[in-house]
Amino acid sequence: MINVIKTQYARHRSVISAYISMTSGSAGRLVLSLVYFVCVANGLSVAEFGLFATASAAGIMISRVLAFGFMSPLYRVATVKPLMIGTYSAGFLAGALLSLPLLVALSLAVYHAVFADDVALPVFLALMAAEILCWRGLEVVVIVLNGLGRFGRAALLVVIGTAMRTLAALAFSFAPSTTLETWAWCYLAANALSLFIAAVWFFPKVRLRWKPELYLRRWADSVSVAGAEVLFYVQSEFDKIAVLAIGGPQVSGIYAIIMRLADLTALPVRSFNMLLVQKIMRAPGTIKSWRTRLTIEAAISAASLIAIAAMAVYLAIFPRGLGNNVAEAAPYLAVVLLVPSFRNLVEYHSELLYATGRTVRRIVNLIAAGLIKVALLAAVFGASTDVAAWAPLLNGVYFALYCASFALTYTALRGEPARSI
Repeated sequence: MINVIKTQYARHRSVISAYISMTSGSAGRLVLSLVYFVCVANGLSVAEFGLFATASAAGIMISRVLAFGFMSPLYRVATVKPLMIGTYSAGFLAGALLSLPLLVALSLAVYHAVFADDVALPVFLALMAAEILCWRGLEVVVIVLNGLGRFGRAALLVVIGTAMRTLAALAFSFAPSTTLETWAWCYLAANALSLFIAAVWFFPKVRLRWKPELYLRRWADSVSVAGAEVLFYVQSEFDKIAVLAIGGPQVSGIYAIIMRLADLTALPVRSFNMLLVQKIMRAPGTIKSWRTRLTIEAAISAASLIAIAAMAVYLAIFPRGLGNNVAEAAPYLAVVLLVPSFRNLVEYHSELLYATGRTVRRIVNLIAAGLIKVALLAAVFGASTDVAAWAPLLNGVYFALYCASFALTYTALRGEPARSI
């Protein structure tokens, strides 16, 4: 048995080392994210935290339109043709500038549709700028570093960005005024500083080269990826907007706390997804075997379940261990134990389709998942806004999403993969 383990380690040593580098960053980010979450969730009222979480979710969705998805070819180039990073970086910057009017229009449309009665426009726009321009900009640098195989530096940058947010949250928790307005400007400052650090000290030193003929060739792929990214985050984040619209800020605050705790379990899974995507790009037959596919899904599910169960046990023993506001949601964490597993598996399915170049099918799947999720959540919260009633039903909602995603994804994987670049 020991010899088998040694053989497997020797065969996959580079992959294991890369994963350890990435998860070491995830571990640091997890600790910082938890501190950040505790400070913000308890510094704001439950209702204001619900508004912040919903506005942040809206920003995450809209941020996928930045540069019309041109970070996708930038990532592929960093992975397989790193000498062209300077050329594609110029294309990304041009796309980012061209996308700004659309980003502003989308932000204003969401504000007037959902937030106008509860949040001042300058506060909302500050939150949008933090998510769309600053944090998404940092993520682009991380994407390039991961494509180059510089996982340690990418992990360090994410930790630094999370640390900036955490320091802002700590400062906010001790501020004389702990309102949503105060937090919005603290949040924007922290994210802007993180973007500055990423651009100056972490982005590879390259010479920008303008080659519009290359960008036009990748236009269709970029737009389809951007559409898929928007749809993915619509189906993963739109629930917060739906809950706010149906149940109001207080109910959305409880829901956001529960889902934020569940989301913390995804950090190590996303590191694994990143490595798997790169391996599939280089060797599309990696996941051809059903045994391999089901083993990976079982591992993701088990890791997610163990993480959320550990958190539920901790809060059962120490109900106020994460603060008074979190304590309101703590009793319900034990009844949503399956939600992180199903959420993380749906995200994994989306990454599989991206890795094999099936961007159009990815869009179709995400539209289906989004419609199913919105319909089921509307039914759940339409029946009752009592947390004791809707919390257990979330397991069924996400199980239905997983079943649909499983069927659609593996049906799509029957054919030959498209060429990535």
